[in-house]
Amino acid sequence: MSEQLRRILCVDDDADIRLLLDYSLTQIGGYEVRCCADGPSALALAPQFHPDLVLLDVMMPGMSGPETLVALRALPEMQGVPVIFVTAKALPSDLEPLLQLGATGVIVKPFNPMTLPDDIRPFWEYGRGQRNA
Repeated sequence: MSEQLRRILCVDDDADIRLLLDYSLTQIGGYEVRCCADGPSALALAPQFHPDLVLLDVMMPGMSGPETLVALRALPEMQGVPVIFVTAKALPSDLEPLLQLGATGVIVKPFNPMTLPDDIRPFWEYGRGQRNA
C-alpha cells in the first residue's frame, strides 16, 4: 500500500453508481480509478491494479460484497488494503457486521459525489494506520 491515496478500486453492480463513483473520484478527487461490476471481476483486477483503497457494494448478485471482501483478503496483494463498504442499508444492525468483517468504514447511499473524495480520506488514513500499527 502506498503512502498516498492514489488508486481506488470501485465494485458495484449498478452501472449508474459506477459512473458516479468514477466521475466523483477522478474528476473531483483526482484519483486513478478502476470500476467493475462484481466480485469475481474485482478479484481478477485487484492484483494487477494494486489499489490503495477499495469501495465495495454490499448487495451484489452472485458474490456479495462481504464474500468479495473475504476473498480479497486472501490475496497477498490485498493484505492491509482498506475497504469501505457502500450500501443503502444504514441501520447500526446492518453496519456492525460489515465492520466486524474487517471493513475500514461504511459510506451510505445515496452519497454526495461532490464530497465523496473528502469523505473517504479519513477511512483510508484510519485503515493505513491500522496496517502500520
